[in-house]
Amino acid sequence: MDTTQNNSSSADEALGRRVEDFETATITLYGTEPDSIVDGPGLRYAVFVQGCSHGCPGCHNPDSQPACGGTELGLPALLADIEANGLVHDVTLSGGEPFEQPGPCGLLAEALKERGYGIWCYTGYLYEDLARRNDAAVKHLLEHIDVLVDGPFVESLKSLELKWCGSSNQRLIDVPATRRAGAIVEWQPTTFSLEKPSNW
Repeated sequence: MDTTQNNSSSADEALGRRVEDFETATITLYGTEPDSIVDGPGLRYAVFVQGCSHGCPGCHNPDSQPACGGTELGLPALLADIEANGLVHDVTLSGGEPFEQPGPCGLLAEALKERGYGIWCYTGYLYEDLARRNDAAVKHLLEHIDVLVDGPFVESLKSLELKWCGSSNQRLIDVPATRRAGAIVEWQPTTFSLEKPSNW
């Protein structure tokens, strides 16, 4: 038996299923912000999903919490809108709670990563709890996130001095580095220095 051929065939079938799933999948949105500068570094396209069970007091998007609200949109239409914005190369999933719609959020994140976009995601859950879940859709979404801002918003820990998170309990987690290390690795912004050329 040629196991190489069988593995290749299985991979092709799985890819075909994912493409079909993406083409028919819908996501329930609270809204979008095509030119966000507050949901991660740089200019980003922010996707705010509808529905969040955390109910954090002081939530900056309280209208996004009811699961029964929002607007249903097909993933191909959302992807086309993101790609139509030629100024952004990074996307943030927020809400609402993306991990309460892990299926469509994971398919969207995968399609965006294939096109070279960077992905940030905000969640009220802790990374450790998400990583332990026996849920294929949750695992698939985690696999396609670059930075996860985790933890509930705690109003008593709110600080306007924090960058890209609302309260000091929240962490900016480098997901690929964390998965490799098997322990939490917090994201650090890229740094660079300008040095005077030696011939100046």
